[in-house]
Amino acid sequence: YYEGAPVVSDAEFDSLSSAYGYNSIGHTVTDGTPHLLRMYSLQKVFTDKDLHSFILDEDFVCTPKFDGAAISLMYVGGTLLLGLTRGDGNLGRDISDKVDTLVPANIDAVPGVQITGEIVAPREISNARNFAAGSLNLKDIEEFSARPLEFIAYDVQTTGEPLFDTYLETLEYLKSQGFTTALDWELTEKYPIDGSVYRINSNSKYYRLGFTSHHPRGSVARKELKEGVLSTLVEVVWQVGKSGVVSPVAILDPVEIDGATISRATLHNIQYIRTLNLEIGCQVEVIRSGEVIPRVVRRVDD
Repeated sequence: YYEGAPVVSDAEFDSLSSAYGYNSIGHTVTDGTPHLLRMYSLQKVFTDKDLHSFILDEDFVCTPKFDGAAISLMYVGGTLLLGLTRGDGNLGRDISDKVDTLVPANIDAVPGVQITGEIVAPREISNARNFAAGSLNLKDIEEFSARPLEFIAYDVQTTGEPLFDTYLETLEYLKSQGFTTALDWELTEKYPIDGSVYRINSNSKYYRLGFTSHHPRGSVARKELKEGVLSTLVEVVWQVGKSGVVSPVAILDPVEIDGATISRATLHNIQYIRTLNLEIGCQVEVIRSGEVIPRVVRRVDD
């Protein structure tokens, strides 16, 4: 999922993460380059009640959670020296030759800083997140440069004290340096999002709260779990795809989802079936991933 070639949709990933308490970040990197500072994931909440318990009376900034490929940029003395994929949060893959085409080569001279953000692709592209992440694997820089990608910055980090008192000032600084920032809600009309991010505005308090082993305590992502429709798993058949890969397909009692009658849904592979503990005759929850592809996301026990 974090490598940019997921076998499940975001909705399925969130459903499985919620059901099984999954909290790993990234994928294992063995030959990467260290980030200046660790890149954390965000704690997710799926209800207004959970969000309100987090926000309380704090001064928070709300920004879109853009759905792309997270990267870091390292500037030293105002000059871009390194661009890295998120990787496992500690080590990433060097993509400096690609980010050169998307971000400012120079910013106001400041001590070594890490700017984090998201490489995104237009929402009209099918599987825009995968398109953005997959583009970072291209070897041909001309092909990469020709793709409709944009970098959206959402933070500046240093190894010392924060450069600015508030998060809003941080975003305004990024904008002044020529970056597109996460503060621009109009971008959501062009690029896909998968929720909203709430972050404490005071940078000193944000860093004073610190981090768990997985996420910062001063920010949270509010996401929506897409509700599915219940059906019965009648049979599992195997089909050969265009690439020659054999994959399982669920045969279901017909149900209506978003105006379409669904009687078949993808199951990806045998490990996915085992993870969901599926059996013939069991109740399952089905969604239409991306409003198109029917998928089984979980088993529902009475």
